[in-house]
Amino acid sequence: MTERPASQVFRDAETLQLGPSSVRWDGDELVIRFDETTAPVPPMPMIPKRMRGTVRVRPRAINEIAFPLDDVGKHIWRPIAPRSRVEVTLDDPSLSWTGEGYLDTNAGSEPMEDAFEVWDWSRAHLRQDSAVLYDLKRKDGTALSLALRFDKDAVPETVEPPPHALLPPTIWRMPRHTRADAGRPVHVETTWEDTPFYSRSTLSNHLLGEPCQAVHESLSLGRLRSPIVRAMLPFRMPRSLR
Repeated sequence: MTERPASQVFRDAETLQLGPSSVRWDGDELVIRFDETTAPVPPMPMIPKRMRGTVRVRPRAINEIAFPLDDVGKHIWRPIAPRSRVEVTLDDPSLSWTGEGYLDTNAGSEPMEDAFEVWDWSRAHLRQDSAVLYDLKRKDGTALSLALRFDKDAVPETVEPPPHALLPPTIWRMPRHTRADAGRPVHVETTWEDTPFYSRSTLSNHLLGEPCQAVHESLSLGRLRSPIVRAMLPFRMPRSLR
């Protein structure tokens, strides 16, 4: 993921081009092609490496409903495909795998940190359906909780949010939580991304009456606004100036 100037960005109805990388609908599948340089992060030696490959996302069904995250419609979230088949083929390094995935989008007319303080999101594939949870706190102190169950045709049903379940804080001491059926434990299996303002993990959970494995993320926009955190971003996200 590289920050790029407007001159390197192109968009039309089917394609988003960011420098040498692109996201494009090709029939019924989303094709993601990337040719990027990784950020020079520890451990030493801090040598950037090339990452090049293709991801193909084949939704099992498409959800047409979007959900506003604020009261004035500046921020919209749409879970496009709660369940998808994903094929990953990397040329550099040479790796490939397939599995079940998820596809959504957030769109806004202002920076997220201008509107929100924190959010916790997760999705889980159940035996037949998919569960998606979204808890956020807005900058004005109000909150929103969404609990959705999607059937095999990606039709959403709003359900009562399960009780809150605390998760251990991250290495950066960022608080995080999720939801789980009453009386059921939740365990963090693996934390894949751990930064001062964002974490992504795999959870062992129990939702809507079923045991499941969930992908979970926590985001602190209050931390992202910190000048110290902003000064650290170029060390994790390369920037192209031309």
